[in-house]
Formats: sequence, C-alpha cells, structure tokens
Amino acid sequence: MADKQAESELFGRVAREPRLSDKVAELMRETILNRQLEPGTPLPSERELGEQFGVSRTVIREAVRALAAKGIVEVRTGSGLRVASVDESAALESLTWYIRGGQIEYPKVHEVRSTIEVEMAGLAAERRTAEQLQALKAAHAHFKSVVDDVEQATLADVEFHNLIAKATQNDLFSVLLVSIGEALIEVRHETLAVGSGKKTLAAHGRILARIEDRDPEGAREAMRDHLNTVKQLWNERPPVRPGQPTGS
Repeated sequence: MADKQAESELFGRVAREPRLSDKVAELMRETILNRQLEPGTPLPSERELGEQFGVSRTVIREAVRALAAKGIVEVRTGSGLRVASVDESAALESLTWYIRGGQIEYPKVHEVRSTIEVEMAGLAAERRTAEQLQALKAAHAHFKSVVDDVEQATLADVEFHNLIAKATQNDLFSVLLVSIGEALIEVRHETLAVGSGKKTLAAHGRILARIEDRDPEGAREAMRDHLNTVKQLWNERPPVRPGQPTGS
C-alpha cells in the first residue's frame, strides 16, 4: 500500500488552465493600464468585446463582473461599460482593512511609517504654504492645550501628522498615512498614557520649526528622531495585565 502511495506521488498534478473569462479579464485589465485610460473612458459594448476577443457574451459578462468587483470597470445603465472612477475613500478603506485585519505587527508598521513620514516632513518643509504652516501651528498649540488628556492628545497627535501629509501637496501621502494611522492609534494612546506627552510636544515643536524654516533635511532628522523615540517608548511600556484595557 505504501509502495503504491509513493508510486502515485511521483507525478505532480496537472496545473489547471485559467478560465477563458479570467484570460479575457486579464487582457482587458492590461489594456486599460497600458493605454492609461482615464476614469470614465467608455469601453466597447459586450457584443463588440465578444467580437474582438472571439468569445461569447457570457464569457464577456463573467470577465466584466470580475473587473467590476475589483473596481477596475463599472457598468452604467444606459451608457454601457466605462473605466471605473478612482474612489479615494474606497481605496483607503481597503488598505486600512488589510493592515488592521491582517494583524500586522507594530515593528513592520513602524518601518513603513518611518519611511513615509520622514520623507513627508522633508517635502512639507519644501512645499508647505503659509496657510498650511498656520494650520500646523494651530494644531501644535491645540496639542499643547490637551497634552494631559490622553484621549484628546491622541486625536491631536493624529491631526498634527495628517497636516504634515497635506503640506507635501501629494494626496497619496495622506491616504497612506491615514491607512496606517488607524493601526497606530493604540501606539499613540499607550505611549501618551505612560507620560510621553511632553516629549511628543517637544518633538512636534522641533519638526514644526524645521518646516517653518523650510529646512528639508532638518525636518527629516527631527521626524526620524521623534519616531525612534516613539518606538523606544512603545517597547519600554509596562506589560498589559490580563483583562486590562489597551486603549484604541
């Protein structure tokens, strides 16, 4: 019996070919990306697509359904198929769910955060407007006023960093920061709870000063120092006892 089992395992299974509809969906996706079709661009009808690909309309419908589920195309009643419009909130929700739902460990989130936020600080120093600088100053003053209130300080901390993202003039930074920012709420809450408020306030002040002076390298260094301190405080925090709330 064992010999027969071993004999049967000499050969691997035959790989299944992708379904015809999957092949069509992939070709459509590549065409949309390669031709850089703008959101809202009309696409051929199901009949025309069937003729172009040489497949049935049933295959086309399955391919379109798969692309629509991925947010690549959309079907509009009365106007046919179009390249889907980019929905920032949907993209943010998906990325946030992946990070939160995947239970990614803090050290990995910190690595990504450091990469993003250090560069953000430098770009904000180069590109911030006078209005954005004033908004950062107001956020810093607000953080100072609530520094002893852990709940309020946590929200104020988030706002300060979000404003730096906006000052880069690159919307993608804001999307990326907010997506990982939700995963860092607990980190902010716990470090502020163990008395890091004054250190955070001073660190924010140094970052703000470098942004005000339009000193990109100084801003990057100030942000790097700040995030390294946050990591150290998180690693040194007292262990949570069973049943003790960890914040949110």
